[in-house]
Amino acid sequence: MSNKMDISQALLIIDVQNDFCSGGSLTVPNGEQVAGPINRIMKSYSCIAATQDWHPQGHFSFASAHPDKQIFDTIPFLDDLQTLWPDHCIAGSHGAAFHPNLDTDKIDLILRKGTNLNLDSYSAFYENDHTTSTGLAGYLRARSIEAVTICGLAADVCVYFTAKDALSCGFQVSIFLDGVRGIDQPRGSLAERLEELQKAGVVLL
Repeated sequence: MSNKMDISQALLIIDVQNDFCSGGSLTVPNGEQVAGPINRIMKSYSCIAATQDWHPQGHFSFASAHPDKQIFDTIPFLDDLQTLWPDHCIAGSHGAAFHPNLDTDKIDLILRKGTNLNLDSYSAFYENDHTTSTGLAGYLRARSIEAVTICGLAADVCVYFTAKDALSCGFQVSIFLDGVRGIDQPRGSLAERLEELQKAGVVLL
């Protein structure tokens, strides 16, 4: 990574939260290890935005909200399927807080997603109906940002969908590999998703 600050490029830090790290309710293996590498590259960016999953109690993506379902089951949602997760990142909870090793002092924008009781949000740009905007694209354009580097958790879910939407919004997109960890279930799916993004034009750093 260059030590020179690029005023046209933003760093997007996705969901580096306690519930996605060791001991959390929806642990991404070794998720806490992303904090150090992310902290080291912050100085290269003039604009840093970070997302937090910020769910209300009883969110429809929680398996606990569906008595006849189990964790990781799916239910129909629009023209797709919604995975049912353990309760996680409940607004205001310890699990929803940023991991303490992440340097939050340099973050310009904190964007909380998944706040609608009946709508999940993986991407930092759009909720899972793929039409409800989070406002991030407009914010970045107002800052004259042309390119984004994405890092955080999980590489094969929220980072993946954020990268796809960043491309569709017209940004140049990179993923900082030292700053992501994935779930990789089934085994090999993480590599497949990264390859898909690379073929679509995402640069893997």
